[in-house]
Amino acid sequence: MKKIILLASLSIFLQNCNKKTEVPTPVSTSDKAATSSVADTLGAKSFCYIGVMRKDTIYITIDDNLGTITGKMAIKNNEKDSNKGDLTGIKSGDTLKLTYDFVAEGTTGNKNDIYFLQTKEGLIEGIGERDAATGTKYANEAKIKYQGGRNLKTADCNIVAKALK
Repeated sequence: MKKIILLASLSIFLQNCNKKTEVPTPVSTSDKAATSSVADTLGAKSFCYIGVMRKDTIYITIDDNLGTITGKMAIKNNEKDSNKGDLTGIKSGDTLKLTYDFVAEGTTGNKNDIYFLQTKEGLIEGIGERDAATGTKYANEAKIKYQGGRNLKTADCNIVAKALK
C-alpha cells in the first residue's frame, strides 16, 4: 500500500513539474489618451474684444481662470479724455461681474462696476441705475438690462494688446 501511495504522489508531483508556468502577457504601458491631443480644461482662457461706437473705441482682454476674471480695458474717446485700467471680478453664468480700476484725466484709483453678458459673438455691456451714494456700483443687479449697451466683438488679441500698451 505504501508503494501505491508513494507512486501516486510521485506521479502527481511529476505532472505538476511538467506544466508550463504561464507568464502574464505584458500590458502596453502607452496610454492612448496621452498620445492624443488633450484639451486643457483647467487652465486660464483668454479672450479679446473690440467695440466701436461712432468715433470711440473700447478694447478688452479677459483671462477666465475657472470663473475668476482678470483683464485690461481701455476706452479711447474721440472728444473726451480716454481711460485705461484693470478688470477684476467673477463669472456668474454667462455674466461677467467686473470692477474697472482705471486711470482717467491723470487721476488714479477710479473704480466702477461694469457687467457684461458674454455671448458667442462677444460682449454686451449691462446698463443699470447706479447707487446714489457711490455712483460706481449698480443700485439693483436684477434691473440691469443688456439691450442698448455697448456691443463688443471678439478680436485678434495681438491687435488688442497693442492698443492696451
